[in-house]
Amino acid sequence: MVPDTPDVANVLFADDGVAAGLSAGKLVIDMSSISPLDTQAFAKKINALGVDYLDAPVSGGEVGAREAPLTIMVGGPEKAFAQAKPLFELMGKNGAGQTCKVANQIIVALNIEAVAEALLFASRSGADPERVRKALMGGFASSRILEVHGERMTKRTFNPGFRIELHQKDLNLALDGARKLGIALPHTASAQQLFSVCAANDGKAWDHSAMVRALEIMANY
Repeated sequence: MVPDTPDVANVLFADDGVAAGLSAGKLVIDMSSISPLDTQAFAKKINALGVDYLDAPVSGGEVGAREAPLTIMVGGPEKAFAQAKPLFELMGKNGAGQTCKVANQIIVALNIEAVAEALLFASRSGADPERVRKALMGGFASSRILEVHGERMTKRTFNPGFRIELHQKDLNLALDGARKLGIALPHTASAQQLFSVCAANDGKAWDHSAMVRALEIMANY
């Protein structure tokens, strides 16, 4: 597990990289969160060596890494997954690859944005945002994001969690992939911009629930 797509490429394909020491029957597992399209290209090059490739990014943040309720999103051949499953079970739960991880981060970011906008609206309207949050938890708007991140917003506890700079990276992967696929992700782009507002105000290390701070800064609140 390394930080970004070029790091994975270097680990795999540098002159003294992983690929140089592979032989048929071995298994490569990449648990980094990187570009889905580049992951497909890496897998093809590894497969050409007679080696299976699993992309297995994780979701769950620092708490998940410490306590092992990580969601591991695994993409690759069934037989390779079966081989690696005992290892994955020691670390967390299983899902389905880089594309799944990026899709997860899009949904999380947009839900955080929705909760942040709603609670800012409540607060500027004169309501107690924590009471509003609790009331909404009893209705159709209830969600894990409203429960956990909404409480962080109302209690102003922005320690990670999951750092904004990491979510920025994941949304960059989504937007880069969207450009290559010729599709538009307008709300993902707006969420990325809100994270950028936080980062520009010394908030790179804040939890991603601090997106509400970006909205407050924009509202001069």
